[in-house]
Amino acid sequence: MTRRTLLPALATAVAAAALLGTAAAPAGAQTKTLYIGMNGGTMEKAYTQYVFPAFEKLHNVKVVVVPGTSSDILAKAQANKDRPQMHVMFLDDGVMMRAIGMGLCQKQKPSEALKSLYPAARFKDDMASGVSLGMTGLAYNKKMYDEKKWAPPTSWMDLADPKLKGKVVFQSLSSSTFGLHGFLMFNRIQGGNDQNVEPGFKAWASKIGPNVLEYIPSSAKISEMVQTGEAALFPLTPTGVAALKAKGIPVEYAQPKEGSVVLVVGQCLIANNSEPELAQKLTEFLLSPQAQANVLQFGAQIPTNPKAPVVGDGVAQVAAINQWMKNAVTVDWDSINANRPTWNARWNKTVER
Repeated sequence: MTRRTLLPALATAVAAAALLGTAAAPAGAQTKTLYIGMNGGTMEKAYTQYVFPAFEKLHNVKVVVVPGTSSDILAKAQANKDRPQMHVMFLDDGVMMRAIGMGLCQKQKPSEALKSLYPAARFKDDMASGVSLGMTGLAYNKKMYDEKKWAPPTSWMDLADPKLKGKVVFQSLSSSTFGLHGFLMFNRIQGGNDQNVEPGFKAWASKIGPNVLEYIPSSAKISEMVQTGEAALFPLTPTGVAALKAKGIPVEYAQPKEGSVVLVVGQCLIANNSEPELAQKLTEFLLSPQAQANVLQFGAQIPTNPKAPVVGDGVAQVAAINQWMKNAVTVDWDSINANRPTWNARWNKTVER
């Protein structure tokens, strides 16, 4: 979609918001500012360029992104719990469950958009709602694999392949959902489960550990490390792969035979924020079909609203996600979040040290 064809789409988004029961702000009204925490990079660009402008025009408001990983955003919200600095935040599902448990989110009001979501995108009691559907699998440096005539990866255990010694990049379990997902799948293969991670920790040092070049706090360094030929294989989502490919980075997604891990990016209204009604309208708007269509088109974010129109490359992206979801794994976030502080401490002491 070109900028010329985008304009009607944004007009449609305004109309969609109107259908949600909102009305344009009166002329001359003072411009307010909403702060929304979310990942930077491709996600931030897609929303700031192709979604927020329509909402801003409709409500005479400015939407400002506070960029960071889910852990970063959660920490900011927790630090300012008594006087929130943000109004809405995007968090990976596991981190969102922690935020809800901390009392950082407030229930979202019923709306047509919320009612339309896939069931997996509605958090318990509507304390949060999914804005993007995906999964964590494997991504690989296609240029390197092609040059070395290696077959594409097919299993989480490819991370332990001796030929990849010093070529695996792994996100930290303590700060990244991707790293946590990758470790939990390795743990399952070793005989563990989401309550018992002893097998994973015991086997890590002799299997995947020797191959890891670097443990990174987030996926921000991956593009650089692929281009320099340092990174061969790493956990990542199809959305993350699409974003890198759009920049010309030679990566491909690989669905492990053991399954990927379902990853829903959720949004929540921050409890006791200074603009609860306007923030509520923003959350409704972000679930609208056209808003979700635009972030699919320009940010490769898979819609959680099945009414979102899918065109162009999005058709293949959504079809692929639907196929991969057939053997995707859902983890036990209640058990994980109860034990994660202990896991994080052990990981930092025995793995990354």
